[in-house]
Amino acid sequence: MQATPTRLPEVLLIEAERHGDARGFFCESYNRRDFARATGLDLDFVQDNHSHSAGGTLRGLHYQLTRPQGKLVRVMSGRIFDVAVDLRRHSPRFASWVAVELGAETEHQLWIPPGFAHGFLVLSEAADVCYKTTEYWDHASDRSLRWNDPVIGIDWPEAAGPGGLPRLSEKDRLAPLLAQAELFD
Repeated sequence: MQATPTRLPEVLLIEAERHGDARGFFCESYNRRDFARATGLDLDFVQDNHSHSAGGTLRGLHYQLTRPQGKLVRVMSGRIFDVAVDLRRHSPRFASWVAVELGAETEHQLWIPPGFAHGFLVLSEAADVCYKTTEYWDHASDRSLRWNDPVIGIDWPEAAGPGGLPRLSEKDRLAPLLAQAELFD
């Protein structure tokens, strides 16, 4: 397992080794000991989530305010444009974002630490995204940030949803802009 910092150094691209032959492949997608060696982080993951989304779906930008989650994101089928936004006011990279394309054809994962918002756009016909979290989901702590906030300025790929716009949940469509959002200190 190898961990490479992105331009937001706390957000890490994780590469697991895939062993393939004529039968298919095998990959150890997560090993706590190897993850700790590669990242320097010995984490307790408490929940696994799985979402299936149609092409052009944009989920996010999501975070938990009082019970922040770290997320280890992996794509089981399809391809996504995966985004992390630094929402820590004290950070020199506050409101900066980074994106990585993740797909089922690789064993790449993205580590998104607590204090960051997370979202993704489905680039393929559909995608199955699985992610481990370091904290349980908590409705009272759940927050969203507007996906197209001009202050953050995420350069999203063109969406394949209706009318060229992404498919959004009502929650994501009505999410506040950065200026109105509750953020981390």
